[in-house]
Amino acid sequence: MFVELGFTFLLGGCAYAGIELLWRRRTHWTMFLTGGLCFSLLYILATRTSLPLFVQCALGALMITATEFLVGCVVNLALGWQVWDYSRNRFNLLGQVCLSFTGLWFALSWPAILLAQVIHAGLFARLG
Repeated sequence: MFVELGFTFLLGGCAYAGIELLWRRRTHWTMFLTGGLCFSLLYILATRTSLPLFVQCALGALMITATEFLVGCVVNLALGWQVWDYSRNRFNLLGQVCLSFTGLWFALSWPAILLAQVIHAGLFARLG
């Protein structure tokens, strides 16, 4: 399980930072860590539960939003690093998360969960 989660952490960190670079043209090292944690959580959700895909995507969106909120409270509010600020977006919470990005996380959870299942079946299913 350690190798499995280590792999998913690195893959998720690279993907999250890559999405940020494409979306915002910049990223921060904390986003690599956040992305790694988020994809690892999605991986566990996708490979250890038998919930319908729609429910997994909803839970994934909530997990990613909660992770971003916690990281944002530390990185942006407590440390003042100003990595991101959603305070100008409608329906934001302390400028750290907003409803529109939760919707985006829902949509992105679908391919991420399918990828997690493919990775698990192709690389790690034989390891138990």
